[in-house]
Amino acid sequence: MNKTVDAGQPAVTAAPLVPPVVLTGQVSWDTPSPIGQIKQIFGDEPLGFLSLFVSPKADFARIIAEAGTLFPDTDIAACTTAGEIGDDGYEEGQIIALGFPSSGFASTSLLIENIDDLAPLPLIDRVTLERVKLQEHHPEMISGFAFLLVDGLSRAEDGLSATISPALRDMPMFGGSAGDGTDFEDTSVALNGTVAQNAAVLTLVRSRYRTKVFSLDHLVPSDRQMVVTGADPGRRIVKTINAEPAAREYARIVGKDPEQLDRLTFASHPVVVRIGGAHHVRAIQQVNSAGELVFFSAIDEGMVLTVAAPQDMVDHLRSKMLGLSAHQKPSVILGCDCILRRIEAEQRQISRELSDVMSSYHVTGFSTYGEQIGALHVNHTMTGVAIYEEED
Repeated sequence: MNKTVDAGQPAVTAAPLVPPVVLTGQVSWDTPSPIGQIKQIFGDEPLGFLSLFVSPKADFARIIAEAGTLFPDTDIAACTTAGEIGDDGYEEGQIIALGFPSSGFASTSLLIENIDDLAPLPLIDRVTLERVKLQEHHPEMISGFAFLLVDGLSRAEDGLSATISPALRDMPMFGGSAGDGTDFEDTSVALNGTVAQNAAVLTLVRSRYRTKVFSLDHLVPSDRQMVVTGADPGRRIVKTINAEPAAREYARIVGKDPEQLDRLTFASHPVVVRIGGAHHVRAIQQVNSAGELVFFSAIDEGMVLTVAAPQDMVDHLRSKMLGLSAHQKPSVILGCDCILRRIEAEQRQISRELSDVMSSYHVTGFSTYGEQIGALHVNHTMTGVAIYEEED
C-alpha cells in the first residue's frame, strides 16, 4: 500500500489500483503503430483474450501481424467493420480493442473456414469438445458466453449459427458479421495472425464476473403482410412477392416509388418474419438490376413477411440500457450493431443522441452486416453482452 503523510495530518492509506473488468482502447486507423498504442493503453495486464474491430480504411493484415507480435501469448480475434462504436458512440476510421484480463476471464477460440460448405457433425464435435474442456479447466468461472465473428459477405451466417448453437448447450451466443463500410466488397476475419474470408471465429468465454447476453430492436410489426412467391435462397434474392416483381410490390405495400427505393427506405420500412413466437428482421440490402430484392439474411419461397414500423430509436435504446442496468450498471457492453441502425440514425439526424446513450452505458464494438443471437442470424438489431463488476 502507498501512504501519503502531511505534517500534522494523520496518515491516509491509498486504495490499491484495481484494473477495469475489461480493458478498452481505440486509436485512429492511420496511427503509425496502432497496436503499439493499444499496448500502451492496456499496460502490462495479462490478457486471456483480445478482440479487435478494425476500420476498413486500415491495412487489416498489417494490423493483425502487429497484434500477434505485441500480444504473443493472447488469443486475438478480429474483423473488419461497417463502422466502429467507441468512446463517443458511433465512430469512423478507428481501431477498437477490448482486452479481457486473464484474472477474470478464460477463453478458447476456433477458426472455422469454408463456412459456405460446412460439415456440420465435425464442427459440432469440435465446438462441444472445446466447451467441455474450457468448463472443466475453469470450474470457478460459472458465467460465460460465446462470441461469433463471421465474414459478412459469405451469405453463410444462417447455417453456421444454427449448426453451432446446439453444441453450446447453455452457453448463450451472440455475434456480428464483418463489414466493409457501405461498400460491400471486401470483408475479413482473423484469428491469431491468420486472416481469412468465407470464415468465422468463434470464441468461448468463461468469466468470474456476471454477464448477460442480449438482443434488441426498435421495430413493431404492422398488419401489412406479403408472401415470397419466388426466390433464390442461396443468393438471398427474392424475385417475386405476391406473384409480382419483388421491388415493385414491396414499394407498393410501403407506399413508395419503386424507382426511389434506397437504404433509408429499407431501414425505415423493414420486414420481419415470425420465428418461434417472436418476430425477427429480414433486412433488405438492395434492389438489383433485375428489380429483385437482395436480403442480408436467409429468405425462401412461402415465407410470410410483415412490414414493421420503427419506434423512437433513442428512447428505445435508453430504455433497454436501463433494463440492463436494473441491478447494476454494466462495466462494459460489447455490442454488435447493424449498419441499418446506423444508416437510419444518420438519415433521421439522431446519430449524436444515439451515440450519447451508447457512450453513457460504455457500449463498445462495431457496426455489422448482420447479427447473431443463439441459433439465428438477424438484422437491424444490436446483439451483445453486458459485463458487470460483481462476481457471479
